[in-house]
Amino acid sequence: MKRTNEDQDIISLRQDILKFALERYQTEPDYPWNSQTDAVLRHKDTRKWYGLIMRLPRERLGLSGKDCVDILNIKCDPVLGGSLRMEEGFLPAYHMNRETWITILLDGTVDREKIFPLLEMSFDLTASRGSKGQEGGKKSRVWIVPANPKYYDLKRAFSQSETILWKQSSHISVEDRVFLYVAAPVSAILYQCQAVEVDIPYKYDDGKLHMSRVMKLKRLAEYAPDFLTWNKLKEYGVSAVRGPRSMPDSLLREIEMEGLT
Repeated sequence: MKRTNEDQDIISLRQDILKFALERYQTEPDYPWNSQTDAVLRHKDTRKWYGLIMRLPRERLGLSGKDCVDILNIKCDPVLGGSLRMEEGFLPAYHMNRETWITILLDGTVDREKIFPLLEMSFDLTASRGSKGQEGGKKSRVWIVPANPKYYDLKRAFSQSETILWKQSSHISVEDRVFLYVAAPVSAILYQCQAVEVDIPYKYDDGKLHMSRVMKLKRLAEYAPDFLTWNKLKEYGVSAVRGPRSMPDSLLREIEMEGLT
């Protein structure tokens, strides 16, 4: 039977994901069930899964149609996962924890450039503390972290000191870079920082925000509000910044090309 262009696109999408995992993390897919369609992506050091590609009947996923479809299961921030499941092509995780994993259809519904940053996030969420962003090394990771201007005046804080205290994220370590995304009405990344100290005990609770640990961020760069806008982030697959998330490599390269890192 002759393959259609759509069939070729779906096969290419699966292969593109496997190629990305190989080039980015040196991950060779594992086929634990003697199936050439079910591929597990694992960390080299811990053997933990960070991705699972499967081919399943659509009806098993609660979808219409009798044909089969490729899917990708990834670990996801619960808040972001709830948002993504409201979009076409994202489903509650198939046969995995639905609070912390999601299923992505690989039938072309979700743009491939949106999938790769989510796979990076899954890798980071499942990585051991010692494998920062890349297997076999101690490379620092790069994060996008939201800031609400209603609660905190970053400009004023940085005018008083090059370092500020920020609520600790359990995934951020010393030397990781943090790009602070200031929410509406600014809706843009305004600052690049580096985590210089983490896990600092700190008691704060004003009824809206509770903090038991903080980290110290040092300002490295400041950007114009019209440079890393929300629309710009969406072009690189950043669909939401509701909590700390990894920065797509493609967006980081764009910033580096502008000489703004």
